[in-house]
Amino acid sequence: MITRIAKPKKPVLYAAILAGGRGERFWPVGRASRPKQFVDLFGGKPLIALAVERLRGLVPPGRVLVVTSRDLVPATRAALPALSPEQILGEPQGRDTAAACALATAWVGKRAGEDAVVCILTADHLMADSAAFRRTLAAASEIAARRPVMGLIGIRPTHPATGYGYVELGPPVAGPGLPKGFRRVRRFVEKPNLGTAATYVRSGRFVWNSGMFVWRVSTFRAALAAYRPALLAAMDRVAPRFGTPAQGAALAREYEKLDKISVDYAVMEKAPNLVAVRGDFGWDDVGTWASAGAHLPADAEGNGVHGLVRTLASHGNAVVNAEKGHLVAVFGADELVVVHTRDATLVCPKSSADGLKDLVRAIGGDPATAAFVR
Repeated sequence: MITRIAKPKKPVLYAAILAGGRGERFWPVGRASRPKQFVDLFGGKPLIALAVERLRGLVPPGRVLVVTSRDLVPATRAALPALSPEQILGEPQGRDTAAACALATAWVGKRAGEDAVVCILTADHLMADSAAFRRTLAAASEIAARRPVMGLIGIRPTHPATGYGYVELGPPVAGPGLPKGFRRVRRFVEKPNLGTAATYVRSGRFVWNSGMFVWRVSTFRAALAAYRPALLAAMDRVAPRFGTPAQGAALAREYEKLDKISVDYAVMEKAPNLVAVRGDFGWDDVGTWASAGAHLPADAEGNGVHGLVRTLASHGNAVVNAEKGHLVAVFGADELVVVHTRDATLVCPKSSADGLKDLVRAIGGDPATAAFVR
């Protein structure tokens, strides 16, 4: 008699997309009421819609959850009409990613039980190779389902960036039937200087921290119990009210008492059961207008352009014109960001794009222009 070994069941997989951006780095197209995840310059669809689409074939729409701020719930519903209202959770206050991750995990646990796997994803990043991204996510979900570990999807560094956190990888995670490529996490390093970042890249032991995680509900609950028991208790009080008229009041009551802290600081950097895999799928967080230019159609002079734009003797610019019937012309200028909307125009060197938040905050304090960013 031949005894057949049953294959492990595929995990019940949910995706939780964190969408709490405020629009400062993509002003004036991005505003407080229309932050980066709603920018539709890349492929003609909002970034948050692309984030849901790239899950197709791995996570069905009915298992996608979006965690955003309460005031952005209507815009999120408009951008994602295929999702039901209960799949979009509005946080009453911004409490950083620890609270958002705990809220999403509690929602999945209430709906699918503690063996369900949760993928924590981003709403405003681009992936050049969606199929490779899904393969990486599937592998991470498999190891999270089969082992009591939390998975991090790291990005293979392409240059010594100083604006990203780094994660040092340790020994491989091996075992019968486990997906390959996973390694133990040794430590997190927050935004190193240029020399240190260059050393990390040369070593081959480090990845960029993408902010994308995968864990089983029960595994993350155990981590919260160890490192953030008050947060776990708060979510346990909210969970019975998901999908009821009392949900909003319960969230407001509990969020008022929560600390503002990232999931990295609150849990990940402390947890001994964190594993990581290198992601090679053309990831870009599109963090500034300077980096966005590389994803816009290029004109004959190598400028990234959108809308009615003409350039002459100009190179390496990112030029966005969001106003129909209006021409934006750039002549004899290199390496600029030029963004024109109906009520505001931005011009700055690409090298200054990282500091756009300072400009937006300064403008927000001026009563004559406060309407642009409020």
